[in-house]
Amino acid sequence: MEATVLNRPEGPATGRLSPESTKMFAEASQGAAVAKALLAANAERVAALAERLRANPPRVVVTCARGSSDHAATFARYLIETKAGVLTSSVGLSVSSVYDASPNLEGALCLAVSQSGKSPDLLAAVTAAKAAGAYAVALVNVEDSPLAQLADAVIPLHAGPELSVAATKSYIAALVAVTQLIAAWTEDAELTAALSGLPAALEQAWNLDWSAAGKRLETATNLYVLGRGVGFGVALEAALKFKETCGLHAEAFSAAEVLHGPMALVKDGFPALVFAQNDESRQSVEDMAEGLRARGADVFLAAPGKTGDDLLPTLKAHPMLEPILMVQSFYRMANALSVARGYDPDSPPHLNKVTETV
Repeated sequence: MEATVLNRPEGPATGRLSPESTKMFAEASQGAAVAKALLAANAERVAALAERLRANPPRVVVTCARGSSDHAATFARYLIETKAGVLTSSVGLSVSSVYDASPNLEGALCLAVSQSGKSPDLLAAVTAAKAAGAYAVALVNVEDSPLAQLADAVIPLHAGPELSVAATKSYIAALVAVTQLIAAWTEDAELTAALSGLPAALEQAWNLDWSAAGKRLETATNLYVLGRGVGFGVALEAALKFKETCGLHAEAFSAAEVLHGPMALVKDGFPALVFAQNDESRQSVEDMAEGLRARGADVFLAAPGKTGDDLLPTLKAHPMLEPILMVQSFYRMANALSVARGYDPDSPPHLNKVTETV
């Protein structure tokens, strides 16, 4: 199937809510501009931090985040473990904020990811990590936030104000910032070069037409979202956006884990969105997609370089960047699906922009 594109809206929507009139649409569409600004603005400070990490290699990396930021941290985990070879794990924030405990983190790198930099449990976790010997790096959108002031080093996300409750451009910014840091840390010339073309590719990805999946999900009640490796963090993010903006119960799994119980729920017509980037995980993810189809599932596969009537249009790029491009295309579809299902993606029920978890 050819990668068809969507026309840009000619002007602001009037009357009833339309996909092009939401803050989510406006903010998600800025992904390319945000990536371009971030890569240029952070180049020197990322290079300096990378030099420090090479001179003082961390024995372990711990990540601190919640929600979309935690999905960016999951993306970071696979990049760090496969590129830098350093064991990486997500911190249980309640260990410090509720149980007032902390493991020994002497010689560790604490990587905190946040849009607002204000959540109390995140701040407590970073404070505890520093007290336990960790070097704290904050990837944060609000540069004068408490998290930025607490961290030893700051990588600003440069996403600008994000007014929709649903995080979009700040999530993309976090993925780009993580990739820029890991590329510099490991002196990966190929990945560094690929990053220079990412903003233009994000612009293309935003205009790819995923509406076929949206139309088929308008009446859905449940679905699975699958990915593997660096694509798993994007699967987690997509499942969250289905829940918070579309009122759709979505569960994310590694494509390697779905056979361990979740497959029992798959029946005729059960929808599944599958992300398959072009790395060592690709074949196993495609095999799982075929297994789902064999059980009657309605599968939407995003697989760069592969064409077919049942595939979502995607762009080929460096394998570590393909998930970023796929989530950019996904955001446009999710925003339209939210409106089609009668929701306002900017104001999900019971949710606030800053989650004050303690």
